Amino acid sequence: MHQTINEAVLKRTIQRCRERNIIIPTYRQMRNPELIPEKIKEKLKHIGLWDLNSLNLFRITWKNEPVEFGGGFNGVNFLELPKELTGVKPRIFMLIGKFFPTGSHKVGATFGPLVEKLITGRFDPTSQKALWPSTGNYCRGGAYDSYLLGCDSIAILPEGMSRERFEWLRKVGAEIFATPGCESNVKEIYDKAKELQKERGDEIVNLNQFSEIGNPLWHYAVTGPAMEEVIESEKTEGSRFTALFLTQGSAGTLGCAEYLREKYPLLKVGAGEALQCPTLLYNGYGGHRIEGIGDKHVPWIHNIKNMDMVVDVDDESTLRLMRLFNEPEGRAFLSEAGVTDEIVKKLDLLGISSIANLLGSIKMAKYYEMNENDIIFTVATDSMEMYQSRLREARENLGEYTAREAAVDYEGRLMGMTIDHMIEMTYYDKKRMHNLKYFTWVEQQGKTTDELNAQWYDENYWKDQFAQADAWDEEIEKFNERTGVLAAL
Repeated sequence: MHQTINEAVLKRTIQRCRERNIIIPTYRQMRNPELIPEKIKEKLKHIGLWDLNSLNLFRITWKNEPVEFGGGFNGVNFLELPKELTGVKPRIFMLIGKFFPTGSHKVGATFGPLVEKLITGRFDPTSQKALWPSTGNYCRGGAYDSYLLGCDSIAILPEGMSRERFEWLRKVGAEIFATPGCESNVKEIYDKAKELQKERGDEIVNLNQFSEIGNPLWHYAVTGPAMEEVIESEKTEGSRFTALFLTQGSAGTLGCAEYLREKYPLLKVGAGEALQCPTLLYNGYGGHRIEGIGDKHVPWIHNIKNMDMVVDVDDESTLRLMRLFNEPEGRAFLSEAGVTDEIVKKLDLLGISSIANLLGSIKMAKYYEMNENDIIFTVATDSMEMYQSRLREARENLGEYTAREAAVDYEGRLMGMTIDHMIEMTYYDKKRMHNLKYFTWVEQQGKTTDELNAQWYDENYWKDQFAQADAWDEEIEKFNERTGVLAAL
């Protein structure tokens, strides 16, 4: 890590944090909450999971006790999905994002980009606003973290995103801009960000999730080890960690693949996207309804070389399963099909993109003809808490969900899932996808061809990027010492 420190701005940031009693957690503490000071844990017993209290920065972890108020920390929050639900033999594990503040792990993805600038004096909370361009949860996480860190925020997201997202952003006082289109209209978000930067100049700092290395770095430092912990505790004799599947989105969560590849070299990594916008698979475009996985370009922070497969998921399957998993008739059918009541009751832990992650995992299982010894891991970014309006819309537009529809969706969209629209990538498939970055990032966003080439040809480029977590922890500890808030707690 080689960052120039602006001492004058840093002093103002330290003063702001001192005045507001802000303590910043380290990556080590988010990975291992047992390292959090006991006096902070004691105070958390009186704070709600979503409360706008700066101590909730310490709840940016996969290990929160799954309660709304006063929770401590336990093991990793995960769910194992049985073959009665998946239709395949491998064990499929899913990290659960609902038990983060805001109900999504994006509070982690936004932590790095903002904190790294605050503790080096590259963001002035007394005069600047954090700009969060997003297709949904990222700007929610950014607005939340900004509030907790004493910063003002601006959220940009497509007007077609769920109503709950906009309502929540208003509650935290974010300045909101809704751009034309739906989930896959990412360029319109970039255009609005450029417009605001031109209008306001240094007043705003653009924390673009698609280019900020702090996004995947958090997943490298926290999500990857959480998956490893589950695998090592749940594996049985003869079992093997075979595959990781994650929708591309900003490529932030795929940062965990960098960590996991170090631990499990034979791991197959699948990147997913909506079939209706097949950018990686076919250089395609279009609109889709899987909220949380924006498309039409390749994120700057996506290490394509570390992928093995691209899997496209039909958004119609995703939305049909949303109803199967959440409507009374759907749940009743699943119970009759042999899915335990315990699992059925927990299916609302899967939001729309989480269902897409499940489908991609099933497709990989079938493609590689996996058996009972194989383990697949994926993530539930958020839960149905942010999509109740989508369920209401489905009922209004399509009518009540019936047992017959449940049977059709179960057999056709789960048991009958096929291996179409996916590719096991060759070297030149990967290079083709990597080269797509040029059109967005060099031509439009000011990146250089030298760095683009370094991402592909320099074998140390990505290693150096993800090796920064320990150095950032040292800087966070120095910052906390200078504020004196932790010592005075």
